[in-house]
This record gives sequence, structure tokens and C-alpha cells, in this order.
Amino acid sequence: MSEQAPLVIDIAGHVLSDADRRRLAHPLVGGMILFGRNWDSREQLAALCSEIKSVRPDLLIAVDHEGGRVQRFRSDGFTHLPPMRAFGELWMKTGPQPEGASAMLAMDAATAAGYVLGAELRACGVDFSFTPVLDLDYGDSEVIGDRAFQRDPRIVSVLARSLMLGLLQAGMANCGKHFPGHGFVKADSHLEIPVDKRSLKAILADDAMPYQWLSTVLTSVMPAHVIYPKVDSLPAGFSPRWLNAILRDRLGFQGAIFSDDLSMAGARKIEGREVSYTQAAVAALNAGCDMVLLCNESVNSEGGAAVDELIDGMEQALAAKRWRANEISEHRRLALLPMSPPPSWDALMIEPKYMRALQLLP
Repeated sequence: MSEQAPLVIDIAGHVLSDADRRRLAHPLVGGMILFGRNWDSREQLAALCSEIKSVRPDLLIAVDHEGGRVQRFRSDGFTHLPPMRAFGELWMKTGPQPEGASAMLAMDAATAAGYVLGAELRACGVDFSFTPVLDLDYGDSEVIGDRAFQRDPRIVSVLARSLMLGLLQAGMANCGKHFPGHGFVKADSHLEIPVDKRSLKAILADDAMPYQWLSTVLTSVMPAHVIYPKVDSLPAGFSPRWLNAILRDRLGFQGAIFSDDLSMAGARKIEGREVSYTQAAVAALNAGCDMVLLCNESVNSEGGAAVDELIDGMEQALAAKRWRANEISEHRRLALLPMSPPPSWDALMIEPKYMRALQLLP
């Protein structure tokens, strides 16, 4: 039996099918990621999360829930969170207040947003959100755009730390993305493989700085499906140099590393060669990832055949020793699970801390 459960998969609907239950029970599956199609109401979401935990209590239930245009649940009481750029704009706001006051207000507002985000998700049974975005806003990337706090890595780092404090207060871990930086390139890695031709020195001095400054508070990181040819011919998420030599050894990061979605175009080619999901997952794990995501294949492939193909392929690859289970990676995965019991939604709605946080949102 594996000592590591590195696969994060998804499901097609509002409830678990027999196939979903079978997949989630597999020892190589360590989590699942929710999407808007899995949402109907708070009651339904809470029931789904409870059903998932009944299969395996240690499964990590995750979602992309950042605020702005990347927020999976928007109705039935969920707060519409602002995009992260709103906090950067608040930081830069000028007015009659003392110098630096707007920056202090922006930090407080970001912490409030983190608390609202984490507390509302946890009240419905969700463990974890892939946030915050640490990419810098160069003004050219449509896929990043207003998801980024600001262009200045110092402001990005301080606001991200504030948001992470709010998440921590809600009992939720965090995920900095997309290492070492996706904001400079225009191309969307969902559709193609972006190429960033800058030098390692330039990237480390700018885009990657938040990862160094936040190395003690980041609990997980997601690398970019971007190629930085002056550093490595492999995309960052498949690069031992980026993940081990730079992120872990040079920048001191100790937490979990997720691959970005293996179904994205940026993950389907490695050094110009088309690869299967299993080959991509093996490459990501061997490069230094602790967990790998395969998203939307429960609906994009007939009956979720691609998900079964990945699970079976990873089982065969493990038996053939094409990748080795890592006990440390499993500890990192388990460390992302909340340690405290979640509040009920009704209790949260009258909690003074939550009500104050709502008042602070821009």
C-alpha cells in the first residue's frame, strides 16, 4: 500500500456517484477539488462535503475560491469577495489620512477577506482554498489580471500575508500561486504553454520575492505551467531545478507543493512531447510536487474514464518504481487539513468577528 496519497480529483455533480466513491476511496487519492457545477446551495454543499468525508475522513476538500472572478460559490449567503487588486488599490489610495494609513487599512481589509473566505467555506465543510495569488500585476496577463494584488512584490507580500492571517484565524491553510510567477507572460497556460524569457536573476529579484519573504508562513505552493528557458527547458511544475534547487533549497520553502491542473494545455507537453496524464503526474511528483491535480475530466471524458486511467496508471507506475511514495509528502498533505472544528453557518452569521470583517471589505 502507498504511503502517499498524491492525487486530487473532481466529481461531475452535486452528489457522489458509485464511481466517485470508488475513486475517492482509492489509497492514492488524497483530495478532491470542487467547481461551480458541484454547487446548488449551502445545504447541498455541506451534505456533499459530509458525504466525501464519510468515504475517507482524511480527504482534503479543496476549491479555487479567491474572490473576484475566481469564486466558485456566489449565492445562498456567500459573500461576493472583491478581486485582490481591490486591496492593492486601497493600499495606494491617497487622501486626508496620515501617511501610510491607507496601507494599514488595506492590510486590515485583506485579513478580513481571508477570514470571511475561510470561515464561510469551512462552515459548509470545505477544508482548503487555493489562494492567495502571488503573481505580480504587469497589466498584460488576462488570465491573472485583477487576481493579483499589485505590481510591487513588497505590497503583494504584505497583503498576501494579511490575507493568510485571516485564513489562519478561520482555521484554513493557504496556497501561494503561481511559482515563480505567471504575471509577466500574456499567454494563458490553460490553452498553451507560456514562455518567459527573463533570466533567473531577474525573476528572483522580482516575481519570486514573495515566496522568499513568505517562506515561513506559506503552507503550500502551486507552480506555474510556464517555461523559463534561461533556467530550465521544463515548465516550472515539472522542473526539479525550480521546485527543489530554487523553491526549497534557495528560498527555504518547507510546505506542500501542488501541481497545477494536469489537464491544462501547459501540462500536456513536456519538452515538446505529448504526454499522458499519468506521465505528467509522474513527472510532476519526481520533480518535487507532493500532490497533483486532474480537473474537469470527470465531465470531459466519458464517465470519468480519464480519472480511472490516471488512478490505474499511477498504481502501475508505483509498482514499476517509476515514482516512489514519499512519507514526507503525505505529512505535508495531512498538515493542510483543518485542526479545529468548523463553525455552523448560523453561528458564523452572528459572530462579532465575522460581522466586523464584512464591514472592512472594500
